Amino acid sequence: MIIVSDKCIQLIKKFEGFSAKPYHGAADKPGVFTIGYGTIKYPPTYLGGKSVALSDPNITEKQALDFLTWEVNVKAKNIDVLLRDDLTSNQFAALISFTYNLGEGALQKSTLRKKVNANPKDPTIHDEFLKWVISDGHVQPGLVKRRIEEADLYFKP
Repeated sequence: MIIVSDKCIQLIKKFEGFSAKPYHGAADKPGVFTIGYGTIKYPPTYLGGKSVALSDPNITEKQALDFLTWEVNVKAKNIDVLLRDDLTSNQFAALISFTYNLGEGALQKSTLRKKVNANPKDPTIHDEFLKWVISDGHVQPGLVKRRIEEADLYFKP
């Protein structure tokens, strides 16, 4: 059974921030909108699971946390099949945060994943997190901070 740690949820909340109303984020693709803690598609139980639109109603922080928890659990199940079974809770939490931000495809194709699956204690894994800090062709300080915290969590006992 996959258990998502509170450390994972708190890390994502910290870097995603909360917005009660839909918005178009600086790194969002055209036509993609965000609400809550980085939600771009609702759970099936809310508005039929549709993608977020600017015309959607505002949500509460509790709803945002519910959406985040739902999506993190979906991502955890999806990436569990991509990763070895002996990862620690912190290693898995760091990789969920990474995937929440970048998507399953990024993890699946990454050298980060290859190194984790080859040897989860490989110290060069820390550097692999830091390769994912560019958006719109520029290093983003917020992504640098996030990747450092993810890498630090990954190696925390």
